[in-house]
Amino acid sequence: MNAPDSVAILEVENLAYSYGARRAVDGLSFEVRRGECFGFLGPNGAGKTTALSCIIGLLEGWSGVLRFDGVERRPGRDPALRARIGYVPQELALYEELSARENLAFFGRIQGLEGAELAGAVDRSLAIAGLGDRARDRVEGFSGGMKRRLNLAAAELHSPELLLLDEPTAGVDPQSRNHLFEALSTLLAEGRTLIYTTHYMEEAERLCDRVLILNDGRAAACGTHQELAAQAGVPDADLERVFLELTGRSLRDEAA
Repeated sequence: MNAPDSVAILEVENLAYSYGARRAVDGLSFEVRRGECFGFLGPNGAGKTTALSCIIGLLEGWSGVLRFDGVERRPGRDPALRARIGYVPQELALYEELSARENLAFFGRIQGLEGAELAGAVDRSLAIAGLGDRARDRVEGFSGGMKRRLNLAAAELHSPELLLLDEPTAGVDPQSRNHLFEALSTLLAEGRTLIYTTHYMEEAERLCDRVLILNDGRAAACGTHQELAAQAGVPDADLERVFLELTGRSLRDEAA
């Protein structure tokens, strides 16, 4: 865990978004402090991915207020703001017919990097992903864990201040998961701010300074592990039990 600044890099106030008649995010409010790893947990269909998509500008038509460094802004209409944000989506966003280096060079150019700056950023991101020796290999031959690491490298290539990660370790082997943890620790040490979604409670306990638990598009609780346990009425319980106490034990099969 990190020692975050008390200043909020992101404030979300009464965020709401609907898919037709279904309200996926319903009056969600929270803040993310500069330099922290902020956990974003919830059952399937709780609204995690939808909320992240509003924050990074992939979705429009939401209501509420987003403030970045205290200033109200709409990422979908603000290219300069989007350049300060990185996003690691659930689904792999890579070109499998290209090599790892070619993928990163392509995404770097989209972010406005070129020449020596681009080459340096690609080398640094390959090292963070642990893929320096596979840089010239096509992604189609990579394992799932290698693709996940490259997915992270592509998102952080332009050194964003705020990096949103949507289940970045889904389906990876323990070695790749541990490498991803080490990479994220490096980014936090550099002063980056992370919003991290996962279904693995041990990941949130290991990485996150504070955690927001979503349920049915609303904030069920927010705080440190100890604060969440107290709010759930189960002091000293592990995060999995706290999560179940706050969100219930019924199955959730709907994605949002």
